[in-house]
Amino acid sequence: MASTGKKTRGRKKTQMKMIENKEDRLVTFSKRRLGIYKKISELSILCGTEILFIVFSPTAYRMVRTNKLVQHYNEVHSQMDEIKRKKRELVSAQQTSETNNTNHWWKTPIHQCNPRELDELYSRFSELAHMFHIAWCKKIANASLMPTSTYFGNGHHRREF
Repeated sequence: MASTGKKTRGRKKTQMKMIENKEDRLVTFSKRRLGIYKKISELSILCGTEILFIVFSPTAYRMVRTNKLVQHYNEVHSQMDEIKRKKRELVSAQQTSETNNTNHWWKTPIHQCNPRELDELYSRFSELAHMFHIAWCKKIANASLMPTSTYFGNGHHRREF
């Protein structure tokens, strides 16, 4: 015996609102595409324009997306070019400074320095001497805390505490 009941719920009016999920939106669009194109073509005939059809065309969407990607690529490419330019400048400045010995301030001949440069050299040497003094004091302090050993020459060590 055949069923006489309805197999579908029939046509329902859907509320018009933006579908937030992008995947759901694309699925809904692809399911309703032919109906949407039919309405767009009717509207464009009534209005005497084809611009609405171009706006809703998937190829137009791809073109817009492609243009955005090309723009992003060009921006990133410009940034990379800028970074490469700065790198070349830094390498050039480094090579120049190495040839002028400005990186090796301690190698600068004293007789070629003006009073300001001599003052700078004096400050740097004083700072270096201070750092040596601190390192030396730490070594002495650490050595006094550690047990010392005496080597007897026969492979034996004697520790002193």
